[in-house]
Amino acid sequence: MSLLHFAALASLAWPLLAQTPAIEPVSVPSTAADLGRAILAAGLDPSACYRVRDLEISQEDAQFYLTDGFLIFGKPVNGAPVAAVFSSEVEGGDAEVLLLPPNRSERKTLAGYTGTPNLDEHFTNAVFLFTEAEARALSEKIRSKGEAKNSPEVGAVLADQWSSTVANLSTSFESRMVLDLMEGAAEQQGFFEAIIHGRKLGNFDLLYDAHLEEQINAGQLTSRDGRSYFDTWTSFTSRSHRNAPLPAPEEEILSYRIEATLDPAFVLHCVTHVRFRARPDSRNVIPFDLSAQMRATEATIDGVPAEVYERNSVRTDLVQNNGNELLLVVPPQPLAPGSEHELEIRHEGKVIVDAGHQVYFVSARGTWYPDRGAQFATYDATFRYPKNLNLVSAGKVTEDRTDGDVRITRRVPDGRIRLLAFNLGAYESKVLDRSGIEIEVSANKEIEDALRYRPPAPVAPLPNPLDRIRRQPRGLADSQELTEPFPPPIGNANPTNQLSRVADDVAAAVEFYRAHFGEPSLHRIEVSPVPGRFGQGFAGMIYLSTLSYLPVTVRPLSLMSSAQQVFYGDLLRAHEAAHQWWGNIVTAGLYRNEWLMEALANYSALLFLESRNGPKFLDLILDQYRKDLLAKGPDGDTSESEGPIVQGRRLESSNNPNAFTTVVYGKGTWIMHMLRRRMGDAQFLKMLAELRRRYEWKTLDTEQFRLLCAEFVPPQSPDPKLENFFDQWVYGTGIPGLKLTSSVKGKPGAWKLSGTITQSDVPDDFNVTVPVEIQTGKGKVVRQVRTSSDPVSFSIPVGLANAKAVLDPGFSILHR
Repeated sequence: MSLLHFAALASLAWPLLAQTPAIEPVSVPSTAADLGRAILAAGLDPSACYRVRDLEISQEDAQFYLTDGFLIFGKPVNGAPVAAVFSSEVEGGDAEVLLLPPNRSERKTLAGYTGTPNLDEHFTNAVFLFTEAEARALSEKIRSKGEAKNSPEVGAVLADQWSSTVANLSTSFESRMVLDLMEGAAEQQGFFEAIIHGRKLGNFDLLYDAHLEEQINAGQLTSRDGRSYFDTWTSFTSRSHRNAPLPAPEEEILSYRIEATLDPAFVLHCVTHVRFRARPDSRNVIPFDLSAQMRATEATIDGVPAEVYERNSVRTDLVQNNGNELLLVVPPQPLAPGSEHELEIRHEGKVIVDAGHQVYFVSARGTWYPDRGAQFATYDATFRYPKNLNLVSAGKVTEDRTDGDVRITRRVPDGRIRLLAFNLGAYESKVLDRSGIEIEVSANKEIEDALRYRPPAPVAPLPNPLDRIRRQPRGLADSQELTEPFPPPIGNANPTNQLSRVADDVAAAVEFYRAHFGEPSLHRIEVSPVPGRFGQGFAGMIYLSTLSYLPVTVRPLSLMSSAQQVFYGDLLRAHEAAHQWWGNIVTAGLYRNEWLMEALANYSALLFLESRNGPKFLDLILDQYRKDLLAKGPDGDTSESEGPIVQGRRLESSNNPNAFTTVVYGKGTWIMHMLRRRMGDAQFLKMLAELRRRYEWKTLDTEQFRLLCAEFVPPQSPDPKLENFFDQWVYGTGIPGLKLTSSVKGKPGAWKLSGTITQSDVPDDFNVTVPVEIQTGKGKVVRQVRTSSDPVSFSIPVGLANAKAVLDPGFSILHR
């Protein structure tokens, strides 16, 4: 493949990146904007092209071996290059990249995509982007040693063919590079991105980023059914970071004060005041997450103008899968450790979508203002908006008045929260008071366009929504889903008719959780509708699908299963109410622990609904989840087999786009249920209460959860630390097929029941402890049998010739 051919392929592989216009180089960057322009304008330097042989580049666990070929560097930015291109387009040219994931789970995931548990790929070409210190110094090192032949003639050809591709790709990492290069931060927090054309695997990415919680990431941009994905092949903590504690955000956020004005065109204009304390490792650049639909325009720190810098990056959004952009604020002078400051950021954008008939959708519910690691902080928000609408948000109403055509409402939550959300519409509301907890439920007076009958357009059956409870939509695909037409016939249903039912259900759920888990995060809870088929729970703020406000007689019964009716009628309300505790008091940080908050909220909801509807209701939902987990996706594999639950959002891949929700909610619920059966009901509830007490206002990780659960398992448990349980159900994959055969032999007075359990569909090292209920003639006994790759037999004296044995009668184990 020629260099020109691969350059063309590279531009096709990243079609969402616009061609970068020609920019004049900036000689001495003095601001973040100057530095960004310099990065994009640098291009490749023909005079810095070398014929290299047996050159090794190491980035922690990733090793690059440039066996023979040409390596051309970019022009210096702040004294050294930030880009290079390697080409093996010479006789006998070759290069190789090696990456060895450190644990079995990541090796298995990598093998699922590449066919091998260790990445060992020969490649023809690669683009390197970097701020990491050793990579920046490589050009000078090669030049000073004189071991590689300088080839400016080849460099001119390579620069002509690759400069536009390098500039294109740099736009995806521009903000990240600016963050590092300001004041030399790359010495500690550098990154190295390789976009590689492999001989077998095609184009793929390999990233080392010291600023991330998992520094090594390898994967591939791909598409399916018109949607783009970044399939993460493997992601893990690099060698030098594995035993280090997770770093805290460089700045401690103390408070937010927000002034938000919604103009008649539904553009939101905000002034956000952030009070923060600098820590010893604070940078001279303060990064924030901000919705891609918002744009920061200016900032001050302690009243002194500060630079704001933001670049839109579609590629980074796909990799991070969160719909946000990196916003940088550059203080006018370094921040002294321990000093407190007030940052003011002005930003604006259209984060509110009109779904028709005065039904609105706030598309950036958690990042419509600059966010810094979702820290607990106090909030004070004032909203100005058209007076013909109602606006709800977390916190007590401390001011509510009109000024001409504008309504002004001030909300002040009575405690620290992590995120502040809001919603608006033409509402009718109902307020309930439950022993000091005020619950206000709002409903739109009409339904959105997507729910109205619009013949004769064909519609597909709705997917099962039991796996659709999402706390944070993550990008374009969710926006498309929210506006997808629903099947007829709904017509002009009035959601306000169900206000009392919705309010009573949410209040009952909150009372149940309060009795078992303690006080909620806030003592005022707002409930309001959103278009679409999902819900979301913030502190003091609950979003429910419009379908949750419609009675069974109005929902499209012919195209909705009984499980879907349960979801919209009961489960969604109870699940989002449970997030007042799980997610907004106890939280999870790293994406690998996200499953905990969803599983805890969902199983808490099922505990509540079980108390209302009986145990058969719980069995129905668990059985539906089991079927969903065993359903096969587009790649022919089951959803559960796509990866361990701790892979979180990585499961949402081109292989099976539904695997994330199916595994995190479905398997997560089963994991909680199996723990409950192992502990017993009383101990399980005690565990949940202790979980809230011990980790309130803190982040919880999976290992901390395992250790806490181990404190509540019965004495003499065969797995006292729950290590085997978590290895298989949490860190591994597999749903065993279990078959019980039994017979009774002997004579009157000496009957013996003998049974055998055979396990299938899982690896040889998979085993579970499964209960077998046996009729003895004097009652029933339960024998716990541990399975293995070979059939396992057991026997027990019984008093009946026709005694029976029943495998797992109480839905204690997830199995086929």
